[in-house]
Formats: sequence, structure tokens, C-alpha cells
Amino acid sequence: MNCEYFGVCGSCKLYDLSYEEQLSEKLGHVKELFSPVYQGSFDLARSKEEHYRARSEFKIWHTDKISYAMNRLDKQGVVMIDACPMVNEHIAALMPKLLAKISEKEMGKKLFNADFLSTSQGEIVVSLIYHRQLDERWSELAKELSEELKIHVIGRSRKQKVIIGQDYVTETLNFDGRAYQFKQVENSFTQPNPHVNEQMVSWALQQTKGSSGDLLELYCGSGNFTIPFATVFDKVLATEISKSSIDAAKENMRLNDTHNIAFVRMSSEEFTQALDGEREFRRMKEVDLSKYALKTLFVDPPRSGLDDRSREFCRRFEHLIYISCNPETLKRDLEALGDDYEVTQMAAFDQFPYTQHLEMGAVLKKRV
Repeated sequence: MNCEYFGVCGSCKLYDLSYEEQLSEKLGHVKELFSPVYQGSFDLARSKEEHYRARSEFKIWHTDKISYAMNRLDKQGVVMIDACPMVNEHIAALMPKLLAKISEKEMGKKLFNADFLSTSQGEIVVSLIYHRQLDERWSELAKELSEELKIHVIGRSRKQKVIIGQDYVTETLNFDGRAYQFKQVENSFTQPNPHVNEQMVSWALQQTKGSSGDLLELYCGSGNFTIPFATVFDKVLATEISKSSIDAAKENMRLNDTHNIAFVRMSSEEFTQALDGEREFRRMKEVDLSKYALKTLFVDPPRSGLDDRSREFCRRFEHLIYISCNPETLKRDLEALGDDYEVTQMAAFDQFPYTQHLEMGAVLKKRV
């Protein structure tokens, strides 16, 4: 990837290495990090070298004109940019047109952020975020903007959200040779790198081939892993604390004509209490836990990893698949589970090229 802002913009910190050199350096680091718990080979999911992000956020900077801006690498303010080769081709093509239209329509007053959410097919939601209340005139101009650029527009300010069109896109992703559709809602978490996401979910599916019984998934989000898993297991029970994510997950289940998943809005701690009969939850009233043979656990926790109680809960399962966005907390959790589990396979997913970041996958099997 070539970018005129390498070395100045703070987004890309490995700008002085080729893509292959980046991967080699990052993979070497995680091999060393995990050597106390795993000495086998690492599967590797490579990113596209440019135009890999389908979700991005930019500051809006006001001088004699409005510009996109990013934090500087040296942390001394911002650098104004005209383009970004990280974003997918659809966002890249839209960016200059959007600023031109905002200037032309005089919609830039107190605008401070522009967020983009795109599908691989080019459907886009743009969220324009303001330090002022949005009035009827803004809505009229935003409708013109939406029609002229063929995008959905969201206006946000304090305690205000104005939707022009819709606040979601519908992405098509291919996992293990099959196409799936996903409703992705703006201002909610989605995997930013679709190409790596497809490899990541396909890898997780491969690890479950031949599994028996049912699957429990904690931290299921909007069903990115859950719905493909439903093709492997008899039943899937999935929990998530975010209401908007659970709503999207249920819609995604319908989009993919899937019927063997129960989505429940609760934390992992609450689910443990429900499973052990410590507490009753109205949210679980339609789920008969006695009908599940839960043998496999899938977790994709936040950066903090698993808490003490969740790690203890993991020990109940024969098989554990763990996706992590933080190698350090993953290593801690694997070490804590090491007395009971053997790590049989690991993978590295390069979601964020030109940074030190790697997401990880680990498969654990209960020791005999």
C-alpha cells in the first residue's frame, strides 16, 4: 500500500515495512509469546494490502475549508488528509464527493466527525456527527445528499439521531464456501476487515467439523460466528449483553433462514447463574436448558479477556474455541486453563495491516 501520509498519520505504525515483513515480524512475536503454552504451527489469515477496511471514522477539521483529519503519529495534533488507501474502494470514492457536497450545501457548521460503514457491494451509511442540534433544514439537505450520492445518512448530535434512509447495511459474506447475509447497524460493532473476517469464521468452522451435541457461544454480538455455527451443531445457544446486537442477531437469523439458534440477552455471569439454577431470568423463559447437550464452548470476549468466573465456567466443556483481539490476555487465559486443557491449534488473523495488532484463535481440548 502506498500512502502519502505514511510516517505522519498515526493510523499506520509499520509503514516502513513491506506487507510480508510486517506479517513475519508480527507472527514471530506471537510465536514467542505463546511458546510456553503452544509449540505447533499457526494458521495465518492474510489481509488485502490496501482497501481492506469497510468501517472507518475520520475527524472533520475546519480551516478555510473542511477536511478529513487523523491524529498524528507523533501525537502532536492532527494531519489533514484528502484520501485514505485503508478504506475499501467504495468509501475511498465517496470521501471527496461527500466533502464537496457538504460544503456546497453548507452542512458543515459544527460538524466534527464522519463515520463510514460499507458493504463489499457498495451500500454505505455515513454518520455525520455535530456539536449542534439538527433542525428541519438539515434534514432537507441531508435527504438531497442521500439521493445525490446514493447513500444512507445519519445525523447525530447530543441526544439526537436523525435517520435519512436507514441506519444499517446488509453485507454478504462467504464462510467455508457458503454465502451469508448480515444486517450491520451503524454505531454498533462489526468486523472492520471483511476479507479477514471471512477467513476467521471459516477457520473457526473448520475447527468444529465432526463435533457432536450443542454449542454455547458467549459474547455473540450480532451473530457473525453464531449463524455459520448453526450449520454444524444440532442447536446453538448464544448470549450477548447488548440489546441492539441481540436484535440484529435475531434479524440475521431470519435473513439466513436459520432456526436452531436461541439468542439470549445476558452477561456470561448471568448465564452461569441461570445454568446453575442460582437465579431465574425472564429473558430465559423460552429456553429449556435441560434440552441442550452443551459440549463445545465458543468465546470471543472483549480485550480484557475472560474474568475469573468465566474461566472456571470454561472448564465444564470438552472443547473450547477462543477468538481474541488481545494476545496478552489470551495468553493469560490459556495459561490459567492449562492444567485442564491442551491447546491443539492456533491461528493469527491480520485484521489491521500496518499496525502491530494481530487477532488470535485457539482451540482447546480437555485433557484425558
